Amino acid sequence: MIRMTLDEIAKVTGGRLVNAAPSVAVTGGVEYDSRKIGPGGLFVAFEGEKVDGHAYAAGAVTAGAAAVLSTRDTGQPGVVVEEPLAALAALARAVVERLPRLTIVGLTGSSGKTTTKDYIGQLLARQGETIAPAGSLNNELGFPYTVLRATEQTRFLVLEMGARGIGHIRYLCEIARPEVGVVLNIGAAHLGEFGSVEGTARAKGELVEALPATGVAVLNADDPLVAGMAPRTAARIVRTGEAAEADVRATDVALDAAGRASYQMHFDDKSGNVRLRVAGRHQVANTLAAAGVALSLGMPFEDVVAALGEIGIVSSRRMDVFVRPDGVTVIDDSYNANPSSTAAALRALAAMTGDRRVAVLGYMAELGEHERSGHEEAGRLAAELQIDRLVAVAENARPILDGARTVQGWTGEAIFAADQAAALEIVRGDLRAGDVVLVKGSRYRTWDVVDGLRPEEGRP
Repeated sequence: MIRMTLDEIAKVTGGRLVNAAPSVAVTGGVEYDSRKIGPGGLFVAFEGEKVDGHAYAAGAVTAGAAAVLSTRDTGQPGVVVEEPLAALAALARAVVERLPRLTIVGLTGSSGKTTTKDYIGQLLARQGETIAPAGSLNNELGFPYTVLRATEQTRFLVLEMGARGIGHIRYLCEIARPEVGVVLNIGAAHLGEFGSVEGTARAKGELVEALPATGVAVLNADDPLVAGMAPRTAARIVRTGEAAEADVRATDVALDAAGRASYQMHFDDKSGNVRLRVAGRHQVANTLAAAGVALSLGMPFEDVVAALGEIGIVSSRRMDVFVRPDGVTVIDDSYNANPSSTAAALRALAAMTGDRRVAVLGYMAELGEHERSGHEEAGRLAAELQIDRLVAVAENARPILDGARTVQGWTGEAIFAADQAAALEIVRGDLRAGDVVLVKGSRYRTWDVVDGLRPEEGRP
């Protein structure tokens, strides 16, 4: 974070200074995990259901924290506020206001947000200091926490924006208003909250509405609901995709034996050959969106083409492909799952060369009334793609198998595993060189499976 005195922090957050002189300054990072605090940092004490951060205030100061942001006096130097989450947002807003040279990129979508954020970060880092931390820090806590990493040296701040309802993205944009906004796609994620894909589009479109007229909206030309957001902003529109009307366009897409795409990228009167190191055809759309951001911010076309061929996976459990010593290839895409991302992962599996293709699929959360149909559709797609072995993990994922069994002509196996331990035993008991295994599911629900398949030295 930029240097701020406790007096400044108290005024910004509406808090009360305690146990310290007003001139005491925070010069380090902002953390809500006391184990991560560094010299000159600010420790934010949240009171949770199981853990009360106030109990760690003294330890944070001993570890080097300059002050504590809390809801009560901990006896340590700090600022007492009414609500720490709101105070964190106010502090992040103040930091942005003090960094006029900072360019903020915001992105949202139903799937691919974190991966594309990582790609954008890798491209922009070639142009200047860039903040785009690994992981999905896209909610009311993670968003301002990421903003507060910016300093006077930061040129680009890349922010992922999640939403589980109308107004969520608008709120995040009020903390840090992007100058470049990216909408990747509209799918069936969080249908339990939004009710329909049209409701999802209304919520995700709050990002383009927040852009200034001098800004840029990078929109997926291949997704009608995203392309239809253009009238919702006065910003310049940059369309990306394979559609003829795309400004940043891919043609001649091909996949190699490892499922990695190559394509011709076109922008204005230029074209260049892109060969990706990451697996999955859906990465074409993700990398085009990243290219649209970089090109709109002045990165030379030739540099973008070259950089796209070098970017890789940054955040864990997202299309992380590794080959075991026994010749089995594993695709770890287990961080999270929804119908759109699961379909993309299954297609990536089907495109990879192997003796047998195995899909281990867990529950997809937050689908509401679409829960059963969403799982059945995943199973049908797996069968249509002729996946050889389909393992559904836990009772709430069983409809995946029901869907697969409705596909005539599918010759694969449909296997139910009561839990992750059972799924791991099933898969490990019949692995052989040349197999390709995909592990996919909503958070935590298939992590043990993929960790059990990973070589000992590569485990988290």
